[in-house]
Amino acid sequence: MADKNSPIGVFDSGVGGLTVAREIMRQMPEERIVYFGDTARVPYGNKSRSTVIRFTRQIIRFLLTQDVKAIVIACNTATAYALEEVEKDMNIPIVGVIHAGAKTAVESTQNGKIGIIGTEGTINSGEYTKVMMKMREDIQVTGKPCPLLVPLVEEGLLHDSVTDEIASRYLSELKGKYIDTLILGCTHYPLLRSTVGRLMGPEVTLVNPAYETALELKQVLEEQGLLCESCGGDQEKYRFYVSDLAEKFTNFAASILPGRVTETKQINIEEF
Repeated sequence: MADKNSPIGVFDSGVGGLTVAREIMRQMPEERIVYFGDTARVPYGNKSRSTVIRFTRQIIRFLLTQDVKAIVIACNTATAYALEEVEKDMNIPIVGVIHAGAKTAVESTQNGKIGIIGTEGTINSGEYTKVMMKMREDIQVTGKPCPLLVPLVEEGLLHDSVTDEIASRYLSELKGKYIDTLILGCTHYPLLRSTVGRLMGPEVTLVNPAYETALELKQVLEEQGLLCESCGGDQEKYRFYVSDLAEKFTNFAASILPGRVTETKQINIEEF
């Protein structure tokens, strides 16, 4: 039985999952978090399903050594490829980032035309479309892989002319589909929200699955009696781990979570 005062485990291929961690901190400020970024093997979007499943299992094994009470797969590609595979082996709650965002998109659209931007893995998996079609059969979904956006975010080029140009090329195809709702189907993309919003125009509603996932997690923890009661004490509230480039991660993370990332520890994830 999980301890309600244990931390929540959150992981991603790199820094993108910090947008999910940030929303969890906002929605549940009393909770403790252990974050892992697989910075040695980012991005996941161009990897095979079997490889992403193997990576996901390794990371889950590591997080379980940290006595986490729940796990959030804060990566759309890993959610699409691995969630169904790994959740059957879990005895603690595990939440992905696709279901909550898909639900919000279906509820938000007026004309039934929804766009998704994500990695090649996420888009090619068709997972968002499958989930949304179960909720509403008459919607039209257009997916657009945007493989260059993740490395641009990882390099910190959030407000750069190169990022603008690349994003504009990707989004032009979606603009021709008259979508009224766009899912930011990669946890890196909320960091480009202002750019995407400006390029798509005010008539397109942007859905941030990071926010919706934090709400879903809170509901799951409430239902299972796992919301934190007294998570203070001497233990560090937020702990960060990576598989490579710890100092670079710390510097970038500090810009997303000011004052909350003082140290990042590097581990050898291949040992798990």
